[in-house]
Amino acid sequence: LFDLGISSPQIDDGSRGFSFRFDAPLDMRMDPTRGMSAAEWIATSSEQNLHEVIKNYGEERFSRQIARAIVAQREESPIDTTRKLAQLVAQNVRTRERGQDPATRTFQAVRIFINRELEEVEAVLPQVAGRLKEGGRLAVIAFHSLEDRIVKQFIKKYSQHAPLPRWAVVKEADLPQPPLKAVGKAIKPGSTETEANPRARSAVLRVAERSSGEFSVIE
Repeated sequence: LFDLGISSPQIDDGSRGFSFRFDAPLDMRMDPTRGMSAAEWIATSSEQNLHEVIKNYGEERFSRQIARAIVAQREESPIDTTRKLAQLVAQNVRTRERGQDPATRTFQAVRIFINRELEEVEAVLPQVAGRLKEGGRLAVIAFHSLEDRIVKQFIKKYSQHAPLPRWAVVKEADLPQPPLKAVGKAIKPGSTETEANPRARSAVLRVAERSSGEFSVIE
């Protein structure tokens, strides 16, 4: 069972720099002893790279404006706290989504990039699927569309027959069994659950079961 992404204790610890609800050092690392902090990356990244990360990982429409503003601001003073980044983003997001802080998408994008979250998901799924015994199940809870897309495509890919050459003539019954089988449809929280736990509102659970088919990584 994988419960992907950031945890509530990490969000609620203001000193970690994950949330714009607290004014704290802009860190965002899952492991604060390794790698580059968010503040260090923002201080050194090119405008184009800032734009691409905020757009691709945050799905932010105003990524170019935000990136331009970050580069202009850091020439005057460092963007080294959550409040500084949140305020700068708010000034450059022209329209706000109902119930969502304008900094939400940018903070998500920077956090995902700093921690290589999507790369970690892509790497771990085949490792686990290859170790499951027949009948064992892989269950993954994702909390945003980028994670869920990786999980969905992985299960779909390994629940189908491996591609064959065009010239191959093989009966359906003779095809090797796919290594995985999707179990039911994606499960999303109902209104009762989201009322009790609002952070569950974007969760998606997908499940796959290991078959007797041989598992090998498909490039």
